[in-house]
Amino acid sequence: QVQLVDSGGGLVQAGGSLRLSCAASGRTVSWYAMGWFRQAPEKEREFVAAIRWSTGNLYYAESVKGRFTISGDNAKNKVYLQMNSLEPGDTAVYYCAAGTGPRYYRGVLSYLRKDDYDYWGQGTQVTVSS
Repeated sequence: QVQLVDSGGGLVQAGGSLRLSCAASGRTVSWYAMGWFRQAPEKEREFVAAIRWSTGNLYYAESVKGRFTISGDNAKNKVYLQMNSLEPGDTAVYYCAAGTGPRYYRGVLSYLRKDDYDYWGQGTQVTVSS
């Protein structure tokens, strides 16, 4: 049974840092991609960052570029999200996601839609105070 366990959330002041971790288990072959999404109260779940293992390509939402860094170890099925210079607007529940294969949207390889991923963690709360 596939399971993603994400952790590392907490309460931090604006300008601070947190590191989220995600461990995937229950799959005997490598994941195609892993990523992070977040959902703030009364908002849609939105893409934050992703890594495509086959190429090592990294993808970021514009709102976190330069502040967040995604990394991981495909052999260990782990992915991390280092979050620096946190802002109150980053407050949300953060979800780890894993995809088993490429997804295309309108003929283009896609990585930032919820439908691009097959499995999800339970979420970890990140709260940034001003």
